[in-house]
Amino acid sequence: MNLLLVEDEPSVVSVISRGLSDEGFTVSIAPDGLIGKQMAIENQFDLIILDIMLPGINGLELCKIIKEQKPNTPIIMLTALGTTENVVNGLDNGADDYLIKPFKFAELFARIRMLLRRYHGVVSQDQIISIADLQINLSAKTVKRNQQEIVLTATEYRLIEYMAKNKSKILSRIDILENVWDIDFNLGTNVVDVYVNYLRKKIDKNSDQKLIHTAVGLGYILKEK
Repeated sequence: MNLLLVEDEPSVVSVISRGLSDEGFTVSIAPDGLIGKQMAIENQFDLIILDIMLPGINGLELCKIIKEQKPNTPIIMLTALGTTENVVNGLDNGADDYLIKPFKFAELFARIRMLLRRYHGVVSQDQIISIADLQINLSAKTVKRNQQEIVLTATEYRLIEYMAKNKSKILSRIDILENVWDIDFNLGTNVVDVYVNYLRKKIDKNSDQKLIHTAVGLGYILKEK
């Protein structure tokens, strides 16, 4: 994700850029409003962080200009001016969020994640379960193996999601029936074995490392070797 930080205080720039870089973001820096305007309009950023008190063009005016041309770019305003009037002015000029200095980086990062999810559908890491090269995206309801998407039916997805949420645990057939199918489902059926076999064909068939294992007499388990 590419972020633009428009800020003229070196100490603030250092803290934010270092923290976001450590989290895997690419951060571009603009030291004043004029450069910030040029960079924001000429490039595509996933999110922009603006200080209000900027040389050249102040953050409020810059926010309004950016939102007029790129309404789908989320903007967080940073300022030492924390009065209600200043907050309202920032939001009225198009800001999506407003953070008052001094602030903790963890709070800024949480707000960035929230806005990225809202605008771009970015999924936080706690919404992705990984087992070896298998990834289950709980938000998008998608499954990938070795970066290749695997097409599953709704029931197959519910089954792999349940197994993934309980990875490295032995799940009995009754456990699976009660959590993937209706609790009153006929417990004498072999539907669990049938669907586990479907998943094996789609998830394990073309991979050397098998992830779906049988615990003889007990049930099934999803785990690395």
